[in-house]
Amino acid sequence: MEKNAEETTAAKGTEAVVKGEAALKPEFITSKEKFHDFLDSEWQSSKGGENKLSEDPSEEPEIKRVKLDAEEINKGGKSSGKRLRGQNKSRPHKKPTSYDEKRLCASVIQGNRECPYGDKCHFYHNVATYLANKPPDIGERCHIYDTFGKCTYGLSCRFAAAHTTAELTSAENADVLKSHEGRVPVRNSLSKELQNRLRKHSVAFDKSAEYLKTLNNNKEAKQQQGNGATDLPAGPPTETMCESTDVETQVNSDKACAVRTVGPLTDVDVIKLRTCEKKQVDFRDKLYLAPLTTCGNLPFRRVCKRLGADITCGEMAMCTNLLQGQQSEWALLKRHESEDLFGVQVEGCFPDTMTRCAELINNSTQVDFVDINSGCPIDLVYKKGGGCGLMTRTRKFEQIVRGMNYVLDVPLTVKIRTGVQEKNNIAHKLIPEMKNWGVSMITLHGRSREQRYTKLADWDYITTCSKLASPIPLFGNGDILSYEDAARAKETGVSGIMIARGALVKPWLFTEIKESRHWDISSAERLDILRDFSNYGLEHWGSDTRGVEKTRTFLLEWLSFMCRYIPVGLLERVPVKINERPPYYMGRNYLESLMASQNVGDWIRISEMLLGPVPKNFNFLPKHKANSYK
Repeated sequence: MEKNAEETTAAKGTEAVVKGEAALKPEFITSKEKFHDFLDSEWQSSKGGENKLSEDPSEEPEIKRVKLDAEEINKGGKSSGKRLRGQNKSRPHKKPTSYDEKRLCASVIQGNRECPYGDKCHFYHNVATYLANKPPDIGERCHIYDTFGKCTYGLSCRFAAAHTTAELTSAENADVLKSHEGRVPVRNSLSKELQNRLRKHSVAFDKSAEYLKTLNNNKEAKQQQGNGATDLPAGPPTETMCESTDVETQVNSDKACAVRTVGPLTDVDVIKLRTCEKKQVDFRDKLYLAPLTTCGNLPFRRVCKRLGADITCGEMAMCTNLLQGQQSEWALLKRHESEDLFGVQVEGCFPDTMTRCAELINNSTQVDFVDINSGCPIDLVYKKGGGCGLMTRTRKFEQIVRGMNYVLDVPLTVKIRTGVQEKNNIAHKLIPEMKNWGVSMITLHGRSREQRYTKLADWDYITTCSKLASPIPLFGNGDILSYEDAARAKETGVSGIMIARGALVKPWLFTEIKESRHWDISSAERLDILRDFSNYGLEHWGSDTRGVEKTRTFLLEWLSFMCRYIPVGLLERVPVKINERPPYYMGRNYLESLMASQNVGDWIRISEMLLGPVPKNFNFLPKHKANSYK
């Protein structure tokens, strides 16, 4: 009995040491003070003794520390109502335009054409004056000029020396320009003509009107029969809208024909043809990069695509904002030419807006599938009935799915969670229904809304749901950080794997899974990946000051996740779990140690290696507190 008690105590002691902490080789483990002292001394010596970050790097930024101090928040025994976690709301935010005091006028950049605003224009028109006030160049080579043969940002480019002539004009490389002639590297942009039509409500949604009319007719019929209060879903009760419309069309045509004709028997007489055949997409056995809010931008997707991702999807877009023609929301639909299997994800809570949005996307963009976000846990979306809220509103959910399926020529997919409450899974009840609604693929995140990321994903439940979904493909999502995790996930019977946080921590995870190996990637290789992201960002957001700082902001958001990566060569055991954090450790060189820092100041130092010094008034706070701590 005593022996068993001792064993239990020893086991508990071991568990206390191991739980939540990654096992590193002892020779790399250090203390917090030594870690930050090493980074500071190396950085100062590399800058000739000048420390650009005057504050103590072991401390959190002042604004953040005050905001999260419980004593200050509850001072005087009164609760301010502010959450103690999270920085998504009320965090300091500077627009990239604020880093440029005065910019060069577009008329000058685009070939000295006459400025339409004349004397009322607030920008520089004198090139010499602008260059005297312009921040210094970041580097000697311009990625946009080298890639496309011409930099559209001209003299305002922060790498302008690479393509500025003695006459202060922007040079062009004719050979490179010719090789890119006719190519459209980025598609799905919002045209001014469509934006104006959307704002004037002059866009016709004919197919949506047909579907919504059917919904209203069904509703009126039920009310006349006294079944208006039943729980049956609205819309066509047994068939999809396409099938229902085809039947009605066939019936109407038969009535219109006064004389019955005799002729050869054709396929049309035997097989009822759909008004439109949907494009087919083979989703099975693919690696799917999740639509990640903020970090899942086009440059990041390009990085993941190069490293082995098969399916990419745009960030979640609000259907109402798309219908209003908001430029910022339409930017989430942009697709790079390297994304050969690309979809867009939309969020909404009403059949009319979601159906019209689907028709708009179908007619105005080039996508391979459209995804409905019914798994978003944030309050802003959930309290309006969208995201996870759709899982509890099956009537509206069905109407949305059937309506979008009716107007789309491409497959419709759905992303869900296990449920809303932690101990009340409902996905297994919804999945058989979705099969009847016409969904082409389902993605299941193995956590509930309440759970968020507090526990590991429930892959046993995902296994159960994948059997219920057959023959429709079901993708599993949650806690994939190594090829072993991916192999175990495939054994559950899922059709494919969606990767979210794992791709943010180590985007080369796609390569590891496809090659079934652990990649002990060096710090120099990781910096090259970040450099690729920076170059893609300059292509996407611009190489002027505004574009550089926007690229830097998104790079820092990504670094807030990437800093969690623990090099394979430093681990006592592999693989490491996604919820394990390391103790303070020294890397095998200075750069590896710098990339391991959880401090915002050190991420800024990494960004300065790629995008030059930050502006004097630069300010950044990561989106999630969990990504930056002392």
